[in-house]
Amino acid sequence: MLTRRTMLRLMGAGALGLGAAAAATRAGRALAAGPAAGVQTKLNFVFFLIDDMGWMDLTCQGSKFYETPNIDRLASQGMRFTNAYAACPVCSPTRASIMTGRYPARLHVTDWIAGQNRPNAKLRIPDWTQYLPLEEVTIAEALKPAGYATASMGKWHLGGPEYWPDKQGFDVNFAGTGQGQPPSYFAPYKIETIPSAPDGEYLTDRLAEEACKFIDASKDRPFFLYLPHYAVHSPLMAKKEMIEKFRAKADPASGQKNPTYAAMIQSVDESVGKVCAKLDDLKLADRTVVIFMSDNGGVAGATSNAPLRAGKGTLYEGGIREPLIVRWPGVVKAGTTSDEVVISVDFFPTILEMAGVAYEPGPKHALDGISFVSVLKQAGKLTREAVYWHYPHYHNTTPGGIIRAGDWKLIEYFEDGRVELYNLREDLSETKDLAAASPEKAAELRKKLADWRTSVGAQMCTPNPDYDPSKDKAGPAGKQKANPKKGATKAGASATYEQQVASLEMMSE
Repeated sequence: MLTRRTMLRLMGAGALGLGAAAAATRAGRALAAGPAAGVQTKLNFVFFLIDDMGWMDLTCQGSKFYETPNIDRLASQGMRFTNAYAACPVCSPTRASIMTGRYPARLHVTDWIAGQNRPNAKLRIPDWTQYLPLEEVTIAEALKPAGYATASMGKWHLGGPEYWPDKQGFDVNFAGTGQGQPPSYFAPYKIETIPSAPDGEYLTDRLAEEACKFIDASKDRPFFLYLPHYAVHSPLMAKKEMIEKFRAKADPASGQKNPTYAAMIQSVDESVGKVCAKLDDLKLADRTVVIFMSDNGGVAGATSNAPLRAGKGTLYEGGIREPLIVRWPGVVKAGTTSDEVVISVDFFPTILEMAGVAYEPGPKHALDGISFVSVLKQAGKLTREAVYWHYPHYHNTTPGGIIRAGDWKLIEYFEDGRVELYNLREDLSETKDLAAASPEKAAELRKKLADWRTSVGAQMCTPNPDYDPSKDKAGPAGKQKANPKKGATKAGASATYEQQVASLEMMSE
C-alpha cells in the first residue's frame, strides 16, 4: 500500500531514508502484522543505549556510590538481566549489532571506528569495514512497513555522513555523526547535527529534551526512539554542583570514586526519568517497551566493574557484560530478574516480534540474534548453544575471540594461540584459568569457536612483516575508510534536523 508517508518521501520531503524500501528488498522483507487501521494500539519502543557504562554502575546492580533512582525504578517495573552482553568490548561493533541483529564478525565491523594504529605489532589487523554498510537492513527500516516513526538521538559512530541515521531508515537524526565522543558536553558542542544550543547547555539534558519532543510529535502513531547517549564516555564533564555532591561522598578506598563520572551517571539517570515521565504524561507508558543497555564495559580507572575482571577493550567479563533492563507493561512481571544469556544481536528479532513484524531475511543477510520474548514472558528458556565474540584488534588486549557455552567461557588469543578457560558460575571474576586442568573442554570450545568464525566469514589477523617489539606501541587512531561504492547512498543529501522534524509532523497529520 502506498501510504501518505511513502508518498511524501517519494515526493522529496524526505531526505529521510529514501531507499530504505529498496534496501529491504535487497536484504529481506519486513511484513506488518495486521491492517494499518488502529496503529495507535501498537507497541512503542524507547531504547536507551549508554556509552561505556559498566555492569556495576547502577544502584540496582549493587553500586553504593552512584545514584540512579529513575533507572532503579525502571528495573523495579521490568526485568533485569544478569547475564547480558555487548557483542564487542568496544562501541561501534555493538551498535552495528543492535541495528542489524548480526554479529560484528559477519558485518566485518569489528572495532571502534576508526580503530587503533599499531603498525609494529606482531599481527596485522584485517581490512575491516569502518561504516555500517548501506545494504544492511536496520531495525528502523524493518519497522517501516508497520508504520513506525523512527528517531535516533545521540551517538551514532557508524560511519561518515553517507551512513548517518537518516540514510539508515531513521526519520529523524539528532546529534548523530561519525564521531565517537563529543568535543564537549557543554554547548557549544561542535556537533554538526545539533542545529543550535545556548552556551552552557548540557548535552545529556538536551538529548532527553529532544527525545520528549519526538514522543510528543509521534504520540498518535507507533514509534521507535533510539536514544544512544554520548555519556558516560570521555571527556568526563559534568555539572559543577553534581560533581561537588559526589566529591563529598566519595570513598578514596573504593573503586567507584570519581565524582565527575558519578555526576555524569546522575544526568543520564535524570534523562531516563524525564523521558519516562513524558510517556506517563501522554498516557503512553502502558504500551511502550523501554530498554536500557550499555554498549561495552566500563573504563577501568574511571569506574570499577568488580567483581567482574578488567574493563572496556578487554575480553574479560568487565569488557563485555552489561546492565540490561526491559520494561514491558502488562507482559513482563515487575521486579523480576533473569540469568538467561542474551547478547546485543538479540534486540533486532526481539523488538520485531514484540511489534508483530515478521521479518524474512534474504540469503545473504542471515540474522544471528534470537528473540528472547519467551524469557520476558517467563514462558521458556533460550535454546542457543553458545554466544561468540571476535575481536581481531589491539586495544586494552591483544587480538582474540571468545565463546561462552553455558557456564563455560573460553578466550583464545591470536598472537600465540594461547587459550584461557573459566567457569563463570563458580568463578565470576575469572581468577582461575582451567585450560590446563580441563583440556578436553578447552579443545571442544576452541573448535566450536573456530567453526563459528568460518560460518560467519570472520576476518583474521595475519603475521605483520613490520613487527618490531622495540617499536610496538599504540599510535594515533586510524583514519576512517571511505565507502568503496563511492556515492551510493540510501537517501541522497541529508535534510536539516528542522526539515526532518517538519516532515515527520506532516506525516502525523
